[in-house]
Amino acid sequence: MGHMRGKLVDAGLGSPLDVAITQRDRGTLAMVRQALERGDALLAYQPVMRADGAGVAFWEGLIRLLDETGRVIPARDFIGVVEEQDLGRQIDCAALRMGLSALAAHPSLRLAVNMSARSVGYPGWMQILRRALKRRPDVGQRLILEITETSAMQMPEIVQVFMEELQDKGVTFALDDFGAGYTAFRHLRHFCFDILKIDGQFARNVDGDADNQVLCEALISLGHHFDMVVVAEAVETDAEARWLGAAGVDCLQGYHFGAPSMTPPWAPPARPAHGAPRG
Repeated sequence: MGHMRGKLVDAGLGSPLDVAITQRDRGTLAMVRQALERGDALLAYQPVMRADGAGVAFWEGLIRLLDETGRVIPARDFIGVVEEQDLGRQIDCAALRMGLSALAAHPSLRLAVNMSARSVGYPGWMQILRRALKRRPDVGQRLILEITETSAMQMPEIVQVFMEELQDKGVTFALDDFGAGYTAFRHLRHFCFDILKIDGQFARNVDGDADNQVLCEALISLGHHFDMVVVAEAVETDAEARWLGAAGVDCLQGYHFGAPSMTPPWAPPARPAHGAPRG
């Protein structure tokens, strides 16, 4: 057995664990590809609340893919695998298309849609965006594009040019998961981000965690210095929400205020099944 393992490694196939991970990734990619081909993609909507208690500031639309049984494929199972592949761009296309459709259908909706910086150079994604903004300019005024810190830092110059191009269209930009990556501050001041979303790890137990308190205060101060609206992510308790609000956060998002829902408040009520009693 040890001799065979040595042959695998020598042949460049890696350890048996590496082979198993590769096979798992292939299975994940196949499942995601099939879901997109079937059109089994939808958005789950989560509210982003104003910290002053004045209600919903905007909503975030989170991509959900369904397997052939109709169950949601956990995003953590495929996001990391598809990020650098064409399949990742197709997911971004699906999310953008559904987000733009929701904005067009609901004139009072303000919606954030996630994207990878890699999609800036993807013709299909750019075509969907440009056509929608040309057809319905008002949609651009209510669209928020969220780019993670890690993704933006992979190609800062390209992202910067892209953001400058869309500023005139009224599109808002959010820097997602801030604090989780390694932002070079020299780039941060040149970006056109309007919203800074503090990574959820810093909100965890912030009401009693001195380290997280110091980090949150620093990130809030940094965001406000660059005139960005600061959002705290992954807020799960009232104590966390109160501390963050008092510290100066502008908006709050997390399960404390609502889980992502595939039936948002503006969705029409489901029709009763044939023959079912009506209330």
